[in-house]
Amino acid sequence: MPEALVIGAGPAGLMAAEVLAQAGHAVLVAEGKPSPARKFLMAGKSGLNLTKAEDQACFEAVYRAPFLLPALRAFGPDAVQDWARGLGQEVFTGSSGRVFPKAMKGSPLLRAWLARLSGLGVELRSRWRWAGFEGTALRFETPEGARLLAPRTTVLALGGASWARLGSDGAWVPWLTAKGVQIAPWQPANMGFRIDWSPQMARQFGQPVKGGLLRVLDVGSDRPLDAQRGEFVISARGLEGGGIYAVSRALRDGGRLEIDLLPDLNDEAITTRLARMKPGESTANRLRKLGLGAAAVALVMEFARSTPFAALKHLHIPLQGPRPLDEAISVAGGIAAASLTETMELRALPGIFAAGEMLDWEAPTGGYLLTGCLATGRWAGQAAARYLAQMG
Repeated sequence: MPEALVIGAGPAGLMAAEVLAQAGHAVLVAEGKPSPARKFLMAGKSGLNLTKAEDQACFEAVYRAPFLLPALRAFGPDAVQDWARGLGQEVFTGSSGRVFPKAMKGSPLLRAWLARLSGLGVELRSRWRWAGFEGTALRFETPEGARLLAPRTTVLALGGASWARLGSDGAWVPWLTAKGVQIAPWQPANMGFRIDWSPQMARQFGQPVKGGLLRVLDVGSDRPLDAQRGEFVISARGLEGGGIYAVSRALRDGGRLEIDLLPDLNDEAITTRLARMKPGESTANRLRKLGLGAAAVALVMEFARSTPFAALKHLHIPLQGPRPLDEAISVAGGIAAASLTETMELRALPGIFAAGEMLDWEAPTGGYLLTGCLATGRWAGQAAARYLAQMG
């Protein structure tokens, strides 16, 4: 019977296991999938964005979740970088402030981390899927059959409800709800949006639109709700990519999308450039000469064919809602702050702590998500270690 149990072997769970083991406790990590940290590895395939190097106040502001602040202040961007270096993974900071390991991928860091955990005596059991409570014990479905565990303390780090095939399926919600834990409804975060394209847009699927300014406006008043410069991609399903993800929260909450395709040119400069062009040139050629790529030209012709030049600074994009929850990079919703103590212990279940995407917070991509998971895992793990120490 383990002294400390961690359920979920993603970044939050592994960090909780690390600090518990460093405090001298015997730790068992139960992971439902055949191998640990699958979503972490998937994220790392295109470059593992560990954190964001920026002013701490600016960093904290993106979370809009006051209950996370103590954890983020205890393990912020600088601490994340030091932790990665401690695992033998040198890091570098890109021009946007995003921090990556020099190896770029997640697998070298994960291998080093698992080796450290093994050296600390942490036991990892794969294909151990949590199946709820049985009395005061936690029930698991394992390759050897059902198992019941009653550890002295537990850290839950089961993820949210997106990318179910990688392990985050939200199956735990009814079990905690039945115990009196309040769960905020799931919503997609950092997701693409659906658009019903005309047939001629098919040739642009997979193509990026670069250099634009994406604005989200209040539907009733046209008051700006958010604005970000960024690249996004035209896909068969709609729009996706970093630029869209950066404004996805405001769009999900009811704003409308408007794109300034030439943010470095004002109206006067555009008019002057158009006046210098030869008479009789096609609209598409004129748009290209203004500096638009083929995908951006296609967007203008799709949504503003009758007034293409007037729309360059204010191209309205009609969206048909967000992509499904399971396609989202992350989620909003989860265990409500009111159900947690300041140490992330569940008020309804003393001795059980929670961390990572199970909690009701969201953040944009760019290093914020991973830092949030690491920080809350560390915070919950330290609290669980103190709980054990107080029990004697």
